[in-house]
Amino acid sequence: MLSTAGVTRLASAAAALAAATTLALCLPEPAAGVAAQEGPTPHPGWPLSAFTTADFSGSGVCATCHSSLRDATGQDVSFDAHWRSTMMAQSARDPLWQAKVSAEVARAPALREIIEQKCATCHAPMARTEALQAGMPVALLGEGFLNPNHPLHEAALDGVSCTLCHQVQPEGFGTKPSFTGGYQIDLTTSPPNRVAFGPFAAPFVNPMRNASGFTPTHAAHVLDSGLCGTCHTLYTPVVNALGEVVGEFPEQTPYLEWRHSAYGDGFDEDRSCQQCHMPAAAGGVILSNRPGGRQLSPRQPMGQHHFVGGNTLVLGMLGARVGELQLTASTAAFASTARRTLAQLESRTAQVSVTDVDRSSDTLTLVVDVVNLTGHKFPTGFPSRRAWVHVAVTDNEGRIVFESGRPEAEGRIAGCDGETEPGAYEAHYDMITSAEQVQIYEAVMRDTDGAVTHTLLRAHEYAKDNRLLPLGFLAATAPADIAVRGHAAADPTFEGGGDRVTYRVATGVGSGPLTVDVALRYQTVSHAFVRDLRSTDTRETVRFGAMWDASEQGPALVSAVRLVVP
Repeated sequence: MLSTAGVTRLASAAAALAAATTLALCLPEPAAGVAAQEGPTPHPGWPLSAFTTADFSGSGVCATCHSSLRDATGQDVSFDAHWRSTMMAQSARDPLWQAKVSAEVARAPALREIIEQKCATCHAPMARTEALQAGMPVALLGEGFLNPNHPLHEAALDGVSCTLCHQVQPEGFGTKPSFTGGYQIDLTTSPPNRVAFGPFAAPFVNPMRNASGFTPTHAAHVLDSGLCGTCHTLYTPVVNALGEVVGEFPEQTPYLEWRHSAYGDGFDEDRSCQQCHMPAAAGGVILSNRPGGRQLSPRQPMGQHHFVGGNTLVLGMLGARVGELQLTASTAAFASTARRTLAQLESRTAQVSVTDVDRSSDTLTLVVDVVNLTGHKFPTGFPSRRAWVHVAVTDNEGRIVFESGRPEAEGRIAGCDGETEPGAYEAHYDMITSAEQVQIYEAVMRDTDGAVTHTLLRAHEYAKDNRLLPLGFLAATAPADIAVRGHAAADPTFEGGGDRVTYRVATGVGSGPLTVDVALRYQTVSHAFVRDLRSTDTRETVRFGAMWDASEQGPALVSAVRLVVP
């Protein structure tokens, strides 16, 4: 049963989500000169790859006909224009991912083949699929896919591309065999009979068959969250101190979290991954730019290929190095995707509010509600991410009376035990009474010996998982892989839809008004995670460290509220 606070939070979250769904998230490209003034030197980007293998074609082949598409308002909603600057497109170029792969291999060199196969499955899926089909080794580093001389290098760097997702068969969606990159591709077909699944009935077949060798085919499963769940439900091997594989670990489980929430169980017409991460274009869209496209009728709703999450950090790193890294998206395109990401974080992710205030002669009590608007835990996915509540109380002369969760240099959080004590982490709180306490929502991994770890292969369980739960998520019935861990499990106000935290702080004797600022902040990569990554010296970790040093390390602001207490 939900508490009264939980019922109230459910209602407020539903209302906030309904309002947030009106957000277009279709932001225009910046005006000429904006990127030069506000960010890295503009670069137009390199051409999309037009490679062809036995089973896949590069995104450049698809873009030939599917670029320069306009919605009913005249906005460019081309698939490639949006996709090419997303983390999906950059999955194999991601410097954080490359650094993490190299560090895991360096820490467990005997397991290199397992590590690289696991990581290539979803980050270089076309190259990995073709290599297995051809009986070639699946490798990333050294002479592997990331080496420009490898025959599947182009297929690898095209990331999670058009002919990967649109060829995935629907069998087994939502079942354990489909997880951890268990997507199925029909490798028995050849041009022009390779099938490309899409959401629209009666597609115009011949032009696409002739131009690309793929036959467009209507299939409802491309709108199924289970398609996303094939890679966004990931189990990694558990390795003990002796180097033995002794089990598996739920490294990321947003699909399972969604399925256990109200969104996956009938709320709001089963709001899917695609509905939030591929928002519909305005009105109908003619899906081809070819002269024959004039024969086509506009289709709707057309999901825009935005694929935004919360990762502004790597988008900024890549956007600043388009020429250096030979990326296929322009500096302006990365800036647009970063703006969409910030819009998502600020409008559709979570909200904070102060629901009760009480001030005595020398004590201030605040009740802060944090509402999760997403369909999964927040932060979600890879366990380097964290969000936290930052509360600052100032007097009428601007002096700090109390502050919890102040952001500091190098991505640190003041008062966080994990920043100053290796192997430690900040506890979950129901009540905060000291500046040395801060409410941090995160997943903290623990190895088979019970020690905190940032090495994925050593992760055995979560010592702490108090990430904000989605609406309808019942902790009491959650499977072990998505369970609440640590002190939050015993917190009666931590439940589906969000969290409630009480702050009781000494203010000293004074009669003037107090200004209270409450903010929810978010980080793609915690300071402790970066510190651990840089402790392993590989070419990739050194490169990432240099990018980190040159990047904006401060957190994103998700939600904020200010009030004055007389």
